[in-house]
Amino acid sequence: MKTVTEIAQEIVAREGGYVNDPDDPGGATNFGVTIHTMGRLGLDLDGDGEITAKDVRLLTREQATDIFITHYFKRTRVADLQTVLHASVFDMYVNAGSNAVKILQRLFVDMGQAIGVDGGIGPQTIAASELAYQRAPQYLADAYGIARRNYYYALADARPKSRKYARRRDGGKGGWILRAEEFISPKYHLTDAQHRERVSKWG
Repeated sequence: MKTVTEIAQEIVAREGGYVNDPDDPGGATNFGVTIHTMGRLGLDLDGDGEITAKDVRLLTREQATDIFITHYFKRTRVADLQTVLHASVFDMYVNAGSNAVKILQRLFVDMGQAIGVDGGIGPQTIAASELAYQRAPQYLADAYGIARRNYYYALADARPKSRKYARRRDGGKGGWILRAEEFISPKYHLTDAQHRERVSKWG
């Protein structure tokens, strides 16, 4: 089992370096840490009294790793979920914020549990993760990964500018889909034909 530090380091590597994509609502981002997150945390790295894209560029891998562990794993209480969910929910929280938890909560509702879908991890969600694991320990991580993949497709359905993250220019799986499938057993990966069928309506 990987440590939380190892998981965080993999997330940082997966996120890559500095980008400022106008189609990404996150704005200037480095190692997955957005300018909005740095503003919220008061990370004025160049000491000029304001937090700008320059500060984002100055962020180090080590700082990003620490931010993720502290603010996206521990304080969100992802750490209190069943261990089999840690890597994927943690990775998704970095990528999509509280939507990562809403996906999980909707999954628990689909599994027959009566819990709220509010994006926050509290006693109810923690208990639901324990019950879901008891019922289907070998399937829980895959079920979440598949729900996460479905979320990405639905997001791209609704927001054409985001489709480039789900589908490559050649029609193959985009970064979002490949990222979700890193946490899904190979037997549940979509074939290239299935993926192309799923995105065919995008034109």
